[in-house]
Amino acid sequence: MNMLQRPLAACLRPLLFGTTTGLLLCCPLPAFGADPLPQDAPATATPATRPDPNKAKQLGNVTVTAQSRTQEMEQVPIPLQIITAKQIETLAATDLSKMSLFVPGLVVDGSQPTQPNYQLRGISTSDFGIGTEPAIGVYVDGVYAARSGGALLAFNDIQRIEVLKGPQGTLFGRNAAGGAISIVTNEPSDKFEGKVVARIGNDGEHYENALLNIPIDNDMALRVSVLDNQSDGWVKDQANGQHYGKNDDWGSRAVYRWNVTPDTRVLLSWDHERLDQPPRPAFGLVALSNDTNQRPPFPPDPSTYINPLTSPLYNDAINASENRQFDGSTLTVDHSFAWGSSTSTTAWRHFNTFNDEDNDGTNHIVTYLDTANIEHNNSWYQEFKLAGNSDLLDWVSGVSFYSEQARQTSQTNTNTDSLDTLAQNVDGAGLPLTEISQGLQALGLPFNLLGDPWREQISNDGNTKSYAAFGDLIWHLSDKLDLTTGLRYTLDEKKFSWYNAPRQAAAFDQTVEALQTNQVFGIPIYDLLPPQAQQALGVFGNNIIFPNAVGIPVQTSNSWHDFSPRVVLDYKFTPNLMAYASVTKGYKAGGYNSLQVGSLYAPEKVWNYEAGIKTVLPQYNLLFNASVYHYLYYNLQSSVLDPNTTGSGIPFYIVSTSNQEATGVELEAQWQPTDALRLNFTGAYIDDTYTKGTSTSGVNLAGEPTGEPFFSGTAGLAYTWHDVYNGDLEFDLQYAYRGRTRCNDDSQVQGTCLVTPYFTIGGSTQRTDGRLDWHTPGNSWGVGLFGNNIFNKRYVVSEGNDSTNVFGTPYATITSPRVWGVEFRAKF
Repeated sequence: MNMLQRPLAACLRPLLFGTTTGLLLCCPLPAFGADPLPQDAPATATPATRPDPNKAKQLGNVTVTAQSRTQEMEQVPIPLQIITAKQIETLAATDLSKMSLFVPGLVVDGSQPTQPNYQLRGISTSDFGIGTEPAIGVYVDGVYAARSGGALLAFNDIQRIEVLKGPQGTLFGRNAAGGAISIVTNEPSDKFEGKVVARIGNDGEHYENALLNIPIDNDMALRVSVLDNQSDGWVKDQANGQHYGKNDDWGSRAVYRWNVTPDTRVLLSWDHERLDQPPRPAFGLVALSNDTNQRPPFPPDPSTYINPLTSPLYNDAINASENRQFDGSTLTVDHSFAWGSSTSTTAWRHFNTFNDEDNDGTNHIVTYLDTANIEHNNSWYQEFKLAGNSDLLDWVSGVSFYSEQARQTSQTNTNTDSLDTLAQNVDGAGLPLTEISQGLQALGLPFNLLGDPWREQISNDGNTKSYAAFGDLIWHLSDKLDLTTGLRYTLDEKKFSWYNAPRQAAAFDQTVEALQTNQVFGIPIYDLLPPQAQQALGVFGNNIIFPNAVGIPVQTSNSWHDFSPRVVLDYKFTPNLMAYASVTKGYKAGGYNSLQVGSLYAPEKVWNYEAGIKTVLPQYNLLFNASVYHYLYYNLQSSVLDPNTTGSGIPFYIVSTSNQEATGVELEAQWQPTDALRLNFTGAYIDDTYTKGTSTSGVNLAGEPTGEPFFSGTAGLAYTWHDVYNGDLEFDLQYAYRGRTRCNDDSQVQGTCLVTPYFTIGGSTQRTDGRLDWHTPGNSWGVGLFGNNIFNKRYVVSEGNDSTNVFGTPYATITSPRVWGVEFRAKF
């Protein structure tokens, strides 16, 4: 399409229409280990003793939305890390959680893909409920993924991922207070293209993806891609033979492009994904016998915990499953004028998720507990953008509207045997249901109050509308000095409701009713029971787990508004050296705790102060970037486990509010000393502490660490041998390190820090991935051997304390073992 615009506007238009990573279409930056030359370019060797300065320049060729123009990387005044399609392929990653460790400062917990957690520079939102908002914005082709249920999808025809650190609210919008992750997919091209990738590996792994790009005529093209990811799982449940850690994910994507006129383009995309696999396994930490009626010691003693990395798995959740159905469509219409560009983006997203998992790590009926999260979500997004430029300034402005309708049900499933255990451990009331049942049967009365299912649940409806207007100006004060000023106004309107349903225990209620209606000597059996027994049955006639506002619909509505500014000053000392300083504000809307009826929390706000340098040294084929930052985060919301929220001793998740501050340094280096050898290093240091906050035990957390490690980093090398069997042989090795958790007075209760004789939670983690790959010069076909976590480093990630203070059954989440396999590729 021959858009009538100047080169600056040509790269500004993707910025406006596709958000930050859209501009990367103009001039991509290779990620670590990636070949700086285009993937289809012919291989031309450069003598090792004569570095090519153009390669160093290519290391810095990257464009970002924040500046609204094409710039080499060393001239972009924001901290960012780019993940290319080649890096995704090299690491054989199927979603972002499989490779986030290679982005220092970024943590993506994908152990529950329908309820993932994103953390960047120590900032995250741990609550997955529909009443909260994430602090890290995830965007796919410029469209915001609001809910966690649709925020971690399988990679499907990805062009690149851009991780932007620090508040990105001016152009990205609401809920990017901690940063933004922008995913860009490939658009249809005018060239016929096809590609097939197949992998087979250990634990029954088989992965396939295929794409076909079809030019329809001079003005139209269609691109279709599909993927299928399957495996047998890496651990077997000894209770029922179920395999956990399985992959069962299928997705498809179709994109249609129509150049209506030389100045007008239409893009229409459709995405679909079907996920259906077992939930996250829960490894029990207390050794138990095969007698499923055995109650564990209470309270549990951490010094006797068994090692979950070597112990068998016993889970017995009746409806154990995690599944998702996702569909989405995006319509983009852009047009160029003599003075600039305009774009309209219209998007629809829909998903249903179900996640039911074991929460006691045993198969004992007397400690049975599982929880289920069920969500239904529909969202619409509309955005209009305008952009232009002159000798004095480059500008972008726009308005947007977002609407979401969400429903959520939070279930807790147990049984009357487990509630008897609760009565004994929490209330010191013995085993009332057992004693009543045994007493009745001793009298020859066939009544049993045990073995009956028990369910409690809270249902929520949420309706959100968000309106925004924004503008961003780059003032060219001189040939070397630029001043950027940006401002976004956001208005959020929310309606939210809770309904805490009366507990469901039909079989138990029928038995109690039978005791009331059946008589002995003309007297109801119920009336013959001792007063203590009648009192116990009366207690079990009500909700035990969610006791507040039972059967009473509760509704509320609130609105919040915010102005989020951005100011950046950057100076180019030379064409290859730039320094910058910035002040940015981030904002996250207020909301509600889905499990706490009537709760309300205020918006979150963060101020970030940052300075950095970006440089390329052509004579050494070296790129080096560094930044230092300090942020102040106000009213940060976290979902935490409170052992005594209800006053009954039953643990309950609440939303805790705190203020935090952090100071950090980030470094990035890429060096290509020869045509064959490429080296990379990225490191991050952060000192993140509370300035205000209280632990669940009432301890003042001010001055204590938030848990974020001091250090994290990655290092890697890639080497290419040319003319090996008429192709290129590439070796790539990447290493990632994340330091130990900085524990505080609440860490052990939350399960993020623990030291036992056999394992540690919160220690440092390491991972090494590698690939040996051969391919033809034009990449028409190739074969590769890959390994993830080559040295099989395994870690206990967290301790689940949902049932610790009730049943004495703590459980652990652990990392998966080494993955290896072989990959075959064909391209035509």
